[in-house]
Amino acid sequence: MDAWTLRLVIAALGAILLAVIYFTGRPNAAQGRRMRGRKGERVEPQMGAEQRPDDMEPELRAELDRLGREISNELEVVGDPATAVLDKRTPVEPMAPLRSPVGLRQQDKIDRIVTLYVMADGGREFNGADIVVAAEKTGLEFGDMSVFHRLVESRVDKGPVFSMANLLKPGSFDMQGIKSLQTTGLTLFMTLPGPLTALDAWDAMLPTAQRLAELLGGVVLDEERNALGRQRIQFMRDELRAYDRAQEKSVIRKPW
Repeated sequence: MDAWTLRLVIAALGAILLAVIYFTGRPNAAQGRRMRGRKGERVEPQMGAEQRPDDMEPELRAELDRLGREISNELEVVGDPATAVLDKRTPVEPMAPLRSPVGLRQQDKIDRIVTLYVMADGGREFNGADIVVAAEKTGLEFGDMSVFHRLVESRVDKGPVFSMANLLKPGSFDMQGIKSLQTTGLTLFMTLPGPLTALDAWDAMLPTAQRLAELLGGVVLDEERNALGRQRIQFMRDELRAYDRAQEKSVIRKPW
């Protein structure tokens, strides 16, 4: 019930109460004869002759009680009629990060995290529904920690090659409210070591970031949030190639 309807109900109830007071307060014919003397003079009513609330018709009293309960319930929702009606629904709690085998990291040791950003261009924001569509088009799967992951040929047991999170805290995607999500950017990151070599993982993550930027209308930035140019891309490839060589040497030196 909105504020205007509540006003009408209160006005109607007031009219009913006035009618009750008017009709129950008037003496009936027998009372009128008792209240007048033999010469027609008016006799003032005695204290015991007053109409009490208990003397109301049972049906009328029940109806008044019902209306009173309805208004009391509405007043819990509507305060000042000039204000908006409050929503009595229980607010939806933010969804806890999903624990799922899809994208669950298998390696406990982390040597390095390589990051790219896909930022909305021109002061705009990305819409949640568009992010989901873009993720599907680029082969990302929603999974562990409520973020998206690129898997090795859909092999869940291998863990993620890289993952995509929301740039804004807490970083996860609440799929219950994804249609209302607005964010300024996305974070793509890979943890090393991973299921692929560092260079292969980079060669998978970079084109995915570029495609996401194309689909969403954004730009790709490096881990320092600078424009990602050819020189920076080549520098990253050289670094990751060196990392892979170091990993190979480490494996060879391990005793069997």
